Amino acid sequence: MKVDYSILQAELIWLQRVIQTRVELYFNQESQYSEIEEIVPIDISSEINSPYATVVKDLQLNFYERIVFILSLVPHLAPQILDLFFLKNKITDKCYSEFGGWIGKSHGGFLPTGETAAFIISGGDLKKRMDVLNLFDHKSKFIQNNVLSLENDVNGEPFFSRRLTISTDYLNRATTGEFHKPDFSMEFPAKLLHTDMDWDDLVLPKQVLKDIDLLITRIVRADEINNLTNSCKKVKPGYRCLFYGSSGTGKTLTASLIGKRCGLDVYRIDLSMIISKYIGETEKNLRNIFDQAEHKNWILFFDEADALFGQRSSTNSSNDRYANQEVSYLLQRIEDFSGIIILATNLKSNLDDAFWRRFQLVINFPIPDASLRLRLWNKSFSEGLFCDQSIDFSPLAYNYELSGGAIINVLSYCVLKLLSHPNKKITLKLIKEGVKKEIVKQDKLIRL
Repeated sequence: MKVDYSILQAELIWLQRVIQTRVELYFNQESQYSEIEEIVPIDISSEINSPYATVVKDLQLNFYERIVFILSLVPHLAPQILDLFFLKNKITDKCYSEFGGWIGKSHGGFLPTGETAAFIISGGDLKKRMDVLNLFDHKSKFIQNNVLSLENDVNGEPFFSRRLTISTDYLNRATTGEFHKPDFSMEFPAKLLHTDMDWDDLVLPKQVLKDIDLLITRIVRADEINNLTNSCKKVKPGYRCLFYGSSGTGKTLTASLIGKRCGLDVYRIDLSMIISKYIGETEKNLRNIFDQAEHKNWILFFDEADALFGQRSSTNSSNDRYANQEVSYLLQRIEDFSGIIILATNLKSNLDDAFWRRFQLVINFPIPDASLRLRLWNKSFSEGLFCDQSIDFSPLAYNYELSGGAIINVLSYCVLKLLSHPNKKITLKLIKEGVKKEIVKQDKLIRL
């Protein structure tokens, strides 16, 4: 589809006229209009090639909401429109406080705040100013859909003094029509999972596969289930599942394949990586993830859950209290999240008892038994490899309790050794060397 930017351009011109008129009316200057509501925005009802028009229609933005939305886009598209707000008060020789605004570290232009939006919409009308508050209420379409926000790093300052910021997702959707898929960063400590493997590559017990099918049914038939439970106030939205079992038993691969089957993005959050030694930073990292994930139809996969959800300590110190506060915050966000959450842990016994009731489904990923291990050995060392086809993997499968991940490690070792002998094949002797290394590794883990 060819993107039409004419609507977006017209909207910017419309906002510029609205701002100019508001300033004229506020300072009792001659104006073409008696109120800003007379400046009608362009009709977008029939537009199909404009990403901006599509977003406005999808969100069903009214006159004032359109002002706030396009205002949040101006610094990215036409910052010069806001230069008018650098106007100084001749009496105080300062910028007018009612204009709001802030100056960025590198951006030289005027950046809008909630005060800027309130001034444009209400001028000096106190009732209209109070109405602007509703646009940023937690029930508003802007906040519920994570379209934009008022951000503030300092507590205790006036609400409207906060920075007006559009989310990266809606910045992209309104300008290019593309849905933003964030990658790992300091602001978004989560990684989009992808796998080239398929369900045939997943070797699990039948009961585990049945539980996984139940989870998939919950995802693909979410609309039907939500319709049935909407009348029941006791049933919270979303679905929460826990995977537990030893490392290498297929938890992460299963999460990836579920996303692949259901056509959903799966974001992996390693809790051990985002827990910060600085008070409040862990909660901030988690908030960034949940705020961006809300209404995105993503699956959130929290790995290494025991890093944060271990047995909660007594509150003998301030650090203990903040650690417990972070756990409580994440538990609350998990319960309130309207999408699918999967948590994975290697150590079930380390989890707090209060943690378990939050989950509708708990799936155990056990170390595979001998018959499953034989399937894993045969699948891993398939005909596509330079492998001695006469090898019988049965003794390896029955004598060594290795997970699927450990068997892949053995395969990686063999391939690496093969690089120095390109004309040779993978032999049973070479495989046993790899197995020995995995056994030694496990022994070290046990001693730790």
